[in-house]
This record gives sequence, structure tokens and C-alpha cells, in this order.
Amino acid sequence: MISFQHVTYRYPQPAGSQPAAPALDDLSVQIDEGELILVIGPSGAGKSTFLRCLNGLTPHFYGGQLSGQVQVAGRDPVALGPQGMAHAVGMVFQDPETQFVADQVEDELVFGMENQALPPALMRKRVEEVLDQLTIAHLRGRRMSTLSGGEKQRVAIASVLTMNPDVLVLDEPTSQLDPQSAEEVLVAIRRLNEDLGLTVILAEHRLERVVQFVDRVLCLPGPGGQTLLDDPRTVMAAVDLNPPLASLGKAKGWQPLPLTVKQARRFLPRGRSSLAMERSAAAESATLAADGARRAAQPAAATPALATVEGVSFDYRGHPALRGVSFALQPGEVVALMGRNGSGKSTLLKLLAGLHKPGRGSVRLTRAGQEILDTRSAPLEEIVRLVGYVPQNPGALLFKDTVLEELAFTRQGHKLPPDPAADRALLARLGLVGQAERYPRDLSSGQRQRVALAAILVAEPALLLLDEPTRGLDYAQKEALSAILLEQRRLGRAVLLATHDVELAARCADRVLLLGDGQVVVDGPTRQVMTGSLIFASQVNKLYRDPRYLVVEDALMDDTSRARSETGPSE
Repeated sequence: MISFQHVTYRYPQPAGSQPAAPALDDLSVQIDEGELILVIGPSGAGKSTFLRCLNGLTPHFYGGQLSGQVQVAGRDPVALGPQGMAHAVGMVFQDPETQFVADQVEDELVFGMENQALPPALMRKRVEEVLDQLTIAHLRGRRMSTLSGGEKQRVAIASVLTMNPDVLVLDEPTSQLDPQSAEEVLVAIRRLNEDLGLTVILAEHRLERVVQFVDRVLCLPGPGGQTLLDDPRTVMAAVDLNPPLASLGKAKGWQPLPLTVKQARRFLPRGRSSLAMERSAAAESATLAADGARRAAQPAAATPALATVEGVSFDYRGHPALRGVSFALQPGEVVALMGRNGSGKSTLLKLLAGLHKPGRGSVRLTRAGQEILDTRSAPLEEIVRLVGYVPQNPGALLFKDTVLEELAFTRQGHKLPPDPAADRALLARLGLVGQAERYPRDLSSGQRQRVALAAILVAEPALLLLDEPTRGLDYAQKEALSAILLEQRRLGRAVLLATHDVELAARCADRVLLLGDGQVVVDGPTRQVMTGSLIFASQVNKLYRDPRYLVVEDALMDDTSRARSETGPSE
């Protein structure tokens, strides 16, 4: 179905600049009809470029130089271009908003079929099928501008499925989906693959969600690395891009390497799961008591909240997004804002950033521990001196010619002195030092995400708002992001991150706010909210069923403590 023979591709470079490394370097792979292939690799390794080659966007839209031969469904994408490949390849981009052309969901679903002049009866049948497959029938009459990021992602997938392509190409299809929606979408894709023999190629960073669904994994390691294409367990054992369960399995020497909780549970000592369930209530009580004591010991009570949200409601053209939301953000805490798609997370961040005004209630910000700003009346230039906001689409913040100029522009806007050395140090911590002179919009999605974060961090905001910050980030970059968030906490700043990434929340959040239908359902310590949940628990917690275990380090620390108790104190 798909053949790459010695394919090398370089993006166009500005005149006078040094040639960059090729995005694809002598790539040769063969993919059979009906396979479900997962494409992985570090951010910037060429995953999106590989996908764009399948329908001719590379090089027809992006320019540059391509050598070698590409064949997809018996066609040559380089010769035919995107128009000639439209019947064979359906593609969903990382930023689904970029491919929408209609203002209403149902109009978007039929747009491609209308261009193919399909009979109305067939169009109606396909629309009903994809609405049911992706469980978005309730969205059919909605305007696109009122949808959340995750809802837009599902609509984009549905609009491509209505075209009935030979090859379905998905670039991070679950990056903006809550865990339940992501599983529903992946199950639907797997069903299409198995029942119809549809060839599916998808790139994804959150491997814990998808690796168990695929037939083979293609790893693009980046410059100088060796391309791998093999079954999931073989590739996971050979690479460093591991979800938590695989990392735990490697650390403990489990063979064969488990990819699911079901596979990992057989490695637990006999009776371990039942014992954990028996003592779960007592352990949870002890854990929550410790969390409560820690929170009580924090000096937050003596310090005014950085942000206070009281009874806030907000509507989009009559569609309620938030209803009576109240909470406070204290200095020195990281709060994860979680909930299913459309629950109001992004809306809440925009209210705190001053981009929306509350319909009812108030959002107040504290400056220098004393002065209060009410976002309903405070000018935006006053709010941005306190609040740094990185939206779901980081490209909205990037418009300068180089990455370093983006950081310098932020300093200038906040009347801060230039500091190129500090800017480069920040880029190094975010893994971007090699991109300092690059044009930001030429970078991968994950790299743009980190550039936008760096451009906000240089202003040292007291309150940092992040909307899906791990979109496009590999595991190493997520570790670096976690370290930066914890550093912000140590500096006495507050961080509120809207995320569907339960592993990030488990690693660095002190507290979880769970939204449902525009209301705060739960507001409590991370272990309390995330323990035992069918949807919002981490992989390690699902494995051990014990509130003491949220991340890999918890399980490895337990092994260390057990070994010391068995051997006794050292000399």
C-alpha cells in the first residue's frame, strides 16, 4: 500500500542561511494494505513530514527538495499532488482548525462529499455513520466557533472519514481529547481498520493511549539514528520513548515487556492486587491525611490568593460554557484543570487571562500581594503583567523572524532589559538551543509549543496559564516541562494547566480541579482525585490500585525500601 524508497527531504531555507539537516534522510519503508501503523519519534524527528509525503503536501505545499520514490495506493503523490491524492488519502492535521471550511459541524462533514458530487442519500448515510462512530451526534447543529479543541479534533476526523479514503492519516489524533474520548476514537479507528481493512497511519506522542491498538510501530529517531519498523513490544524495548508502564517494566526487568495494565499485572506478587484492594481504604485515608497536613503547613493561608474566581458563568451565543465556578489559586502551587472535552477548561483560562469577561461573577487578581485587579474592568495591558497565557494553538503567539526575537519581543513589551544569555539558557532547558535562529513557524508542533512557553516565561509572570501544554511533546520534553513547572512553584508562582495528560498531572500537580458541564465537580489533592479513577488515574495507579503509587518513581522507591528492610541497615 505504501512504499518509500531512499526518500530524502529538506525544507526550504532562507537565502544565505546554512543548510539544515534533512527532515527525512534516506528513508526506506514498506507498509502493507490494511495495517495500522503508529509513527513515533522525538519532537522534530520528521513524523509530520512523513505523513505529509503520503498525500503530496510535501513538497507541493511546503516546497523544499525531495529525492527518492514514494508510492501510495499505486499512485505517486509527488507527481499527482494533494488534489490527485484526495480520493486515496484522508488526512487530519495536528491543528484541526486549519482544515475547516464551513461554519457548522454538519456542513463541514458534507463539504468534501459535495465536492465529489456524491448522491445526497449516500452523503446522509455516511454522515450518520461517522456521527455514531465518533459519538458526536450531539454536535451536528453546533457552530464550529463554539466547539472545544477536543470537539474540533473529533469533527476533523469525522469529516475525513466521510470521504471513505483508502488510507487514513492522523497526526496526533488524541492530543486534545480527554482519556475517555481518546479511547472511543481509537476503538473506532481500530474497528474501521479491522472490519473494512482500512490502512491507518497515525503519529502520536502519548504512547500509553495507543500502542496496544497498532500492528507495527515506525520509529523515526531523527538525525543520525536508525529507523525501526517492527511489532510494538520489540520497538518499545529498543527505544527510550517509553510510556510509564514500559519504563516501569524495563526498570524491573519484566519480560516480555508489558504494554497494558492487564499484561503488567501478572508480574505483581501473588495476591498483590487483592491485598491492595483490601487495604485501599486505609491507605487512601492515610495518604489524604498526609496531603491535608502538608497543605495545612503551607504558608498560603497568610498570603492573599493570586487569583480568585467567584460564581463565574459564561455563555457562547446562548450555549453555557461555565456555570457558577468558584475557586482560588495560591502562590506556590501547581493546579491541574481536568475534565472531558467541552467542560469549560479553555474558557476558564481565557477568563483568567482577561480575554473573556464573566457573564456573571468575578475574576480578581492580586498584584504585589495587595492590589486587586478585577478582569471585568482592568485593561488587558495590566492583566498581562501578572498573567502569562499559552493557548492550545501556540502559533497564535508567534510572529517574529527567529525564536530569539520572540523572547526579546516579550522582554521589550514588559519593559525588561535585553538578556540574550538568559534567553539562550532558557531555550537550552527546553531543548531548543539549536533552534534559536530558526523561523518559529517552520518548527514542529511540539517545538512551537515550547517556543511559545519560553516567550511567556521570560516575563516571569506571577500566574502561568497553560492550555494542553504537552501537545506535541515527547517524553523527554515532558520531563523538562515538569521540571520547569516545579521550578515556578518553588519561586512562589502559581500554575494552572488545562490538560488531558493524566501522567503530567500525576507528576507535578499539587491539586486537581475537575470540571463537568461547566461546574467544579471535584477540587482536591492530586492523590485524592486521581486514585482509583477509571478515567483520570495514571497507568501506575491503575496497575497497583493503591493511592501511594501514582508515578513510576513511587513503585521503584517502594522496591528500594523493601530491599533495605529485607537486608537490614548497612554497616
